[in-house]
Amino acid sequence: MAISAKDVMELRRQTDCGMMECKKALTQADGDFEKAIEILREQGLATANKKAGRIAAEGMVYAVSFDNCAVVVEVNAETDFVAKNDKFVEFTKELTKVVADQNPADVEALMGCKMGEGTVDDALKALILVIKENIKVRRFARYEGHCAAYVHGGGTHGVIVKFETSDEVAAKSEFVAFGKDIAMQIAAANPSYLDEAAVPAEIIAKEKEIILAQMANDPKTANKPDAIKEKMAVGKLGKFYKENCLVDQAFIKDGGMDVKKYVADTAKALGGDIQIVAYTHFVKGEGLEKRNEDFAAEVAAAIKH
Repeated sequence: MAISAKDVMELRRQTDCGMMECKKALTQADGDFEKAIEILREQGLATANKKAGRIAAEGMVYAVSFDNCAVVVEVNAETDFVAKNDKFVEFTKELTKVVADQNPADVEALMGCKMGEGTVDDALKALILVIKENIKVRRFARYEGHCAAYVHGGGTHGVIVKFETSDEVAAKSEFVAFGKDIAMQIAAANPSYLDEAAVPAEIIAKEKEIILAQMANDPKTANKPDAIKEKMAVGKLGKFYKENCLVDQAFIKDGGMDVKKYVADTAKALGGDIQIVAYTHFVKGEGLEKRNEDFAAEVAAAIKH
């Protein structure tokens, strides 16, 4: 199949590989981006693909921690101008309070929750009439208990984190600062998993397969016995964990320690135990296309209901 210059440029943006390498990989993969990235990785030319890819939908992400829970929401619109509109920002922030207080099961249930004199759906329709642009409540997450929240870039990233600790520890100002540090770590380093145990077995198997393929393509390791390659592959998985698992990542404020040690040191200093239980990281427009006709149609359909 014919590979367009646009596709080559997109693959280059996602992998930082050369133009010719990207074109060859796309050709070999028959235009399949995921397969092309895998080919480049096997050749040792690309690292694990962690770029969101085609992030273009506008709007904002907002995260906030309340007394007993934390909420993060994403509301999408057609243009970045809308994200600066006071009414749009007010609606998005009020939405987090609705999620916190009424705890809907999903977005559909959220649209029927009470907001002001009517429902969230009513408020959204009224907002669309005022702003004259398609707007959609895309997703949300909610955690109960001791939590932290962080919003970056005026709404480009939103993170909430749930911790397991005592009320005494959670009440301390140092814990609040610690929680924000962990949320900022997630926004900056974008881990895919909480810890090694959270990585699916099929992901580990695929990483080992890629590492072994890299060794086969490297003259220094190509002729080593399979048993030696297997041991080396297991060792190299450590790098994967350090890049993709939150607790194994280098702490952004002190590269001399990992997040696991930062958590342990903070817990010791505050006289208790602290464990990161879960987190959610939303990136504005992640996986959506800008001005996508299907997106507009989806919103238009929602307005009619």
